[in-house]
Amino acid sequence: MPGRAGERAESFDAVIVGAGPAGSATAAHLADHGFRVALLDRADFPRDKACSEYMGPGAVALLDRLNVTALLRSRGARTLKGTTVIGSRGSRLTGQFALASPRFPAAAGLSVARWVLDHVLLERAKEAGAHFFPRSTVEDLLIENGQVIGVRARVAGGETLSFHARVTVGADGIHSVVARRMGGVRSGAPRRMGFVAHVAGVSGLTDLAEMHVGPEGYVGLNPLSDTIANVALVVPRRRARKARGQVESFFFEALATFPGVGSRVSRAGMVKPVLATGPFSVRARHVTANGALLVGDAADFFDPFTGEGIYSALRGAQLAGSILCQALIGEGPILARHLAAYARARRQTFRGKWAVERMIGYGMLAPALFDHAVGRLARTGNMADTLIGVTADFVPAGKVLNPVFLSRMVL
Repeated sequence: MPGRAGERAESFDAVIVGAGPAGSATAAHLADHGFRVALLDRADFPRDKACSEYMGPGAVALLDRLNVTALLRSRGARTLKGTTVIGSRGSRLTGQFALASPRFPAAAGLSVARWVLDHVLLERAKEAGAHFFPRSTVEDLLIENGQVIGVRARVAGGETLSFHARVTVGADGIHSVVARRMGGVRSGAPRRMGFVAHVAGVSGLTDLAEMHVGPEGYVGLNPLSDTIANVALVVPRRRARKARGQVESFFFEALATFPGVGSRVSRAGMVKPVLATGPFSVRARHVTANGALLVGDAADFFDPFTGEGIYSALRGAQLAGSILCQALIGEGPILARHLAAYARARRQTFRGKWAVERMIGYGMLAPALFDHAVGRLARTGNMADTLIGVTADFVPAGKVLNPVFLSRMVL
């Protein structure tokens, strides 16, 4: 439906809902090419977000293209050299980015607090010319003759505005309003929830991220400094129900069940409250529509074990930006067929990543097999480096998704 009579309206080439990494990066791409962009978010910035705050070399390369990596380092981003995975029965592997094949020019990752990352990317979009509307809640899509023509939003101060645009981009996360209005989402298994906090005094931190797998879930330790870690707990949704009304107690009680974590993480060291997110494993039924498309977690989100949601957001924004720039140059309405190349590019770019995510996510449901595979990877050549390189998005997924690698991993 179009804007209501008497309702104030503003017009843009593109309106982007959500100013996280996917939204801000898409806004920066479009504004860099001279398009008038509105960027809306429910929050003001800087703000915190439940996230592992981990980026592999693939994501760092995309940040380099946005010219923000040096600024992130100046604001405390820490270099990561790889990841250690510990199975539920004690098997352990360490994969180092620099040892993975094929080699990658920037063979290091970054850990950085989301309030820093998101603020830097938002400022990058604003410097490019995007118009930011904080504390703006999207109430509905504006639809006319089957075409999305913008959004209706309640902005700061309580006024309701119509934002008219040739294209609307949903970058509003796993609970995306835009995705639901475009055709809904599918939920799948396994259904997991995440709980994230910053904790000081964590012993044994190095320049490696850690993933500790248990019989029911896993914990990620991502060093943000020499003694402060991002501690991310992921458990089945049914178990997460016990956190109602006692999130902090649940969080630390659950951490205590992981041998390599409980003795190192103290409730007394908590420096940021526990944030919850999920449930995971959701996918939009349609990533494009007449006048609209989805990027980042709004399009799809599986299990965060590989820790590369930020890569997906930045790479998806890059793909969307390229397709939208071409579409916006032309005249007339932007139809789903004009955006079909974006859907194809997403499938081609992410299908290998999706397959590896699911292989690992479902593999954890069989602890004995998962532990055996971890041990095999650790003992066989540089297979651990290859797997970590794939999960960090700079080694092609085909290096893992082939009969030789998979058989050597389990036999």
